[in-house]
Amino acid sequence: MAKLKARVKVPKKVKKGEVFQIKTLASHKMETGQRKDKKTGKKISRMIINKFTCTYNGEQVFASDWHPAVSANPYMAFYVKAQESGMLEFSWTDDKGQVAKKSAKLTVTG
Repeated sequence: MAKLKARVKVPKKVKKGEVFQIKTLASHKMETGQRKDKKTGKKISRMIINKFTCTYNGEQVFASDWHPAVSANPYMAFYVKAQESGMLEFSWTDDKGQVAKKSAKLTVTG
């Protein structure tokens, strides 16, 4: 089974109404299912991260479905508008149902 680890980078403080960037990086081989094992000649089973979600205080603010064309160890950056202090929760799910979760606290100032 492929290991699924993830990292996120979120600013510690932002002003209310400010649009800020979130950066994510997932460590995963992302096997497309198109290659063959050099020793056996058998096709290597597909094993990719197929779903990513981000929630902000329990409300989904970003989601994406991924396909075999996504590179190994995928990096993603996206923007969110700061409303109030709280938690950002991130989730990556692969083809075998393995889930990596991360969270980050966000402080919103006046």
